[in-house]
Amino acid sequence: MRIGFDAKRAFLNASGLGNYSRNTINALHHYNAENQLILFTPEIKNELFSNYSQFEVVSPQNRMFKIYSSFWRNFMVSRELKTRSIDIFHGLSNELPKGIHKTEIPSVVTIHDLIFIRFPEFYKAIDRNIYFNKVKYACSSAQKIIAISEQTRDDIIRFFNSENLRSKYNLKKQFVLSVGTHEPRKNQLSLLKAIIYERLDIQVVFVGKHTSYTKKMNRFIAENKMAGQVIFLNDISEIDLAGLYRLATLSVYISFFEGFGLPVIESMASGCPVITSNVSCLPETAGGAAVLCSLNDIGELGKQIRLILENKTHRQVLVEKGLERAKIFHPEHFSKKMISLYNEILF
Repeated sequence: MRIGFDAKRAFLNASGLGNYSRNTINALHHYNAENQLILFTPEIKNELFSNYSQFEVVSPQNRMFKIYSSFWRNFMVSRELKTRSIDIFHGLSNELPKGIHKTEIPSVVTIHDLIFIRFPEFYKAIDRNIYFNKVKYACSSAQKIIAISEQTRDDIIRFFNSENLRSKYNLKKQFVLSVGTHEPRKNQLSLLKAIIYERLDIQVVFVGKHTSYTKKMNRFIAENKMAGQVIFLNDISEIDLAGLYRLATLSVYISFFEGFGLPVIESMASGCPVITSNVSCLPETAGGAAVLCSLNDIGELGKQIRLILENKTHRQVLVEKGLERAKIFHPEHFSKKMISLYNEILF
C-alpha cells in the first residue's frame, strides 16, 4: 500500500504538530515496513526530521512553486497524488489538499484542536477564516476523522458536523428528537398525539429501525396532516446521531418499559433536555435530571414539551442537571467501579 502524508509539520515544527507527525510516520515505518510511505512537504529541512531519507519525499520542483510553496501544498498536491499512485492520503495536521474529494483517493485527517473557534480573541479575523475553511473542507472530504482527544471530537461535532447535519437531514432550528426502534413498547405514537393535542408547530425527528409500528405512525401522520412536520431517519452513523442529540431542542423517550434507557443518558451527555416516562427503570436512570410524564396523559406530555420549548430558564436547568447526571455513566467512572468490585471480590 502506498500511503501519502501531508508532512509539512514533520519537517518544520519542533514540537506539537511536528512531534505528532514525526512519531506517526516513524511508527508506521517501523512496525509496518511492507507499506510505502510518501511524504509531501513544501520544504525539506533535516534539522528536525533527520531520518527523512528513509522515505520517498515529494516537494515542489518548479521554481515558482518553490517560491509559492503554500499554494503548492494547498492546491497542487491532489494532482501529485494521482500521478504517484497513492492509495490513501493522511492529512496529519488539520487539513487536506484542495480537490482531493475529486480524486477518488480515500483520505484521513487528524484534527488536533479547534482553539481558533473556542477562543477567537487570540487570532486575527483573516487567520480564523482561513483555519475554519481548511478544517471544514478536511472534515467534509475525509472518509475518516481522527480527533486527538475527546474534547476535540466533541468540538468537531459541535462546530462542523452540526452545520452539515442541518442541511443533510433538512432539520429546522428547533426540533424534538425521539431515538429508538419503532414499536408499541417505545410508545412513539404518544409523542405525535401530544404534538397535535397541544397544537405545537415543532419538527419531530424519529431515529430508529422501521417496523410495522411505523405504518401505524404514518397513518396517524397522514390523518393529522403532519407529513411536513415529521422526519424518519434510520441506520445513521454514530457521529451523526451524536450531532442530532446536540442539535435537538429536547429529547422525548416515553417508553412503557426499559432495562435502562440509554437514549436518556445519551441525550443528557449531549446537553439535550429530556422528557421520559415515570415507569419502569426510567425515573432511576433519569436521576431527577429529566421531566417525568405519565404514559397515557397526552395533555401533560404536550404541556411539558411546550414548557421546554418556550421557557429558556427551565430548559437550561434541565441541561445542567442532565450533564451532571451523565457524568456518573462516563466510561472512566464505570471502569473505576468495576475495578473496585473486582478488588472487593479478590481481596
